[in-house]
Amino acid sequence: MKIAIDGPAASGKSTLAHRLAEALGFLFVPTGAMYRAAALARIRGLSLDAAQITVHRGGRIHLQGEDVTDRLSSPELDRMSSQVAVDPEVRSHLVSLQRAVAETTDVVMEGRDIGTVVLPDAEVKFYMWAEPQERALRRQQERGGALEEVLAAIMQRDERDSTRSASPLRPAGDAHVLDTTGMTPEQTLAAALRVVEERRAHETR
Repeated sequence: MKIAIDGPAASGKSTLAHRLAEALGFLFVPTGAMYRAAALARIRGLSLDAAQITVHRGGRIHLQGEDVTDRLSSPELDRMSSQVAVDPEVRSHLVSLQRAVAETTDVVMEGRDIGTVVLPDAEVKFYMWAEPQERALRRQQERGGALEEVLAAIMQRDERDSTRSASPLRPAGDAHVLDTTGMTPEQTLAAALRVVEERRAHETR
């Protein structure tokens, strides 16, 4: 089964995807982290083929066999990954990797174009949303920094992602839109599980 979760920065998609994958026993695939790993590979002077980016249980990302997950959450790699993500060669390479993973195991895959581009045939699609101010507060709690600067960065990222020519950020036509403004992670997970169970029940009829 393929579950696609899309949404803007700090909308809660990573938290939901991780928890949903755990609840269902699926592989969690954080595509944003894969792009940050590609950015790290570029910093290290590695070609795409040499980078050997792989996804493991719990959404852990390996680069050349090294678990680099804990090194990927930095403002520098956030900035670089958004630049790397518009490189057609990088996008093509990583999308191929992501699709290959989804063909071999049940996945919960999150990103910005999963339901529209990477896995358009996903059985369940979610589009996460929350008000920019709330998303900025979440990101500030995760990483610190001045709230005004965090909010400005999120707004810039939203603009860049939604207006880019290659795979702009937008909900798939058949996506379930989850507005997580004011919702706890537990409430969001419960809402998503209801959708998944309804889909499973429909398939068994």
